[in-house]
Amino acid sequence: MPNIYPFTAIVGQERMKRALVLNAVNPRIGGVLIRGERGTAKSTAARALAALLPEVETFSDCRFGCAPQRPATWCTECKERAKNGVERSIKMIPTPFVNLPVSATEDRVVGTLDIEQAIQKGERHFEPGVLADANRGMLYIDEVNLLDDHVVDLLLDSAAMGMNIVEREGISFSHPARFILVGTMNPEEGDLRPQLLDRFALAVNIRGIRETRERVLIMERNLAFEVDPIAFREEWLEKENELSLQIKQARKLLPEVKYSKRDLIAIAALSASLNVDGHRSDLVILKTALAHAAFEGRYAISKRDIALAAELAYPHRLKRGPFQQSEISATELQERIDQLRGAEEKNSTEEGDGGEEETSPKSGPKEHSQESKKKR
Repeated sequence: MPNIYPFTAIVGQERMKRALVLNAVNPRIGGVLIRGERGTAKSTAARALAALLPEVETFSDCRFGCAPQRPATWCTECKERAKNGVERSIKMIPTPFVNLPVSATEDRVVGTLDIEQAIQKGERHFEPGVLADANRGMLYIDEVNLLDDHVVDLLLDSAAMGMNIVEREGISFSHPARFILVGTMNPEEGDLRPQLLDRFALAVNIRGIRETRERVLIMERNLAFEVDPIAFREEWLEKENELSLQIKQARKLLPEVKYSKRDLIAIAALSASLNVDGHRSDLVILKTALAHAAFEGRYAISKRDIALAAELAYPHRLKRGPFQQSEISATELQERIDQLRGAEEKNSTEEGDGGEEETSPKSGPKEHSQESKKKR
């Protein structure tokens, strides 16, 4: 794809790039919302990441890109073919990248069932929509804040379920809808409703780079890309391949990455201390931390993984508290995790120094000790 600007050539915007890469490692995180002023490489980064993603394996005759190794997620057509014993071949396809227009309707998104053909001929005919096209790929929505709220709800529901189910007049059709959801918007043109905002797993607020040298670098790279995009991509090909391989390896490692009860307590305590509404953020932080550990080739998550994940999960969920007027950095979050863990350890120590009598039942250690003395 010579006309796509290389992801690794994007200057700065590290949070945005990290959020996109982690969603590529684990699409089940739930997508990312990128909010920022015009001309800050929002759409460039989304398209560039899609070009990095490895090819996917699917059936040659499947319209929905079903994964041969995951029969539980197959579309209705693939399940029927398997039931009828149809022999099928496998092929590799590029990771899909679908750009959803702001004017998209519900039928365009979920697809349509031809009821007339079903009634007249007794045949089920389903016309795929955007969700089918984006399966196992990336669904990009520019100016997501201008999209109809009902359509946004449909997209977020499908992203959460991983399936698209269409039912009309007693006829149903289902197909997998697992994709990386990326939405971009300029807050100056209006915001999303809080209910929809919370449904995006991660959010990044970005602004134009102020450092002079980096701004010069942006101009130089963009001019070089415009003059000869093929040569420019060739120059960055090694780094692009390295990142693509790292994402592929992280996907394989992800199921083996572990977390402890202490990690869960740290995440829960962090959200509670910042007065974050609901529980979605806790699950998002855990999934993102696991993806970050896998991306770095580790088999267990650390407090740094949790902090970096929280840095991406909180910006659109914090409504009050000490950090309301300022962004939270990963360093501040790590410090807060340390404070919470320190308080937890202190409480555990105090409970251990004579707290047994208060927490034990009436037939606890004290009574048992007295009975032992009587026997002696």
